[in-house]
Amino acid sequence: MASINKLAILSRALSSAAGATKAVKPPVQLFGLEGRYATALYSAATKLSQLDQVEKDLIALQATLKTDKKLRESVTSPIINRKVMGVALKDASAKLSFAPATANLLGLLADNGRLKKLDNVITAFRTIMAAHRGEVVCEVITAKPLDSSQNKQLEGALKAFLKGNQSLKITSRVDPSIIGGLIVSIGDKYVDMSIATKVKLYTDVIQTAA
Repeated sequence: MASINKLAILSRALSSAAGATKAVKPPVQLFGLEGRYATALYSAATKLSQLDQVEKDLIALQATLKTDKKLRESVTSPIINRKVMGVALKDASAKLSFAPATANLLGLLADNGRLKKLDNVITAFRTIMAAHRGEVVCEVITAKPLDSSQNKQLEGALKAFLKGNQSLKITSRVDPSIIGGLIVSIGDKYVDMSIATKVKLYTDVIQTAA
């Protein structure tokens, strides 16, 4: 009950300038803390007619976080005072002409000590926006790069998840730690077929039986 109340407060705070109280349901359901923040932001930005501007703000901010080491360290630092960081982000938002909903999000993340989740929140919001446009975002993680034939075969299999006029938007990432196999995240679905996970599963079974 407490978590539901906090989410309601978050949604109201993000959309305070919109006047309406009923949340806008996103086109895709996301879970976890970043999913809740992104969903509340989508609802607020929709009411304020700021969806496109918020997405533009967050894409630019995410790109800056990846290239600006000092900013990235400041955002994720547990040492910097929450209120100081919140004020700094709001001032920066005004100077950069960010949408009010974007500025509110940054302020809330700072106040709640959740700025280290900012990159994940942005990624979650972009997933919602892709679904809003009829795109189905899919991330494929493999131990080594796939060749063109494998990519084509995988894309064909993933298209089975599409409905109507939806289009597929695939991003690929290499992570040697999964050893082999692949991990696929498509829309709100997650499939882990990595060898690393299978090894862990077998190891747990053996340890339990020992």
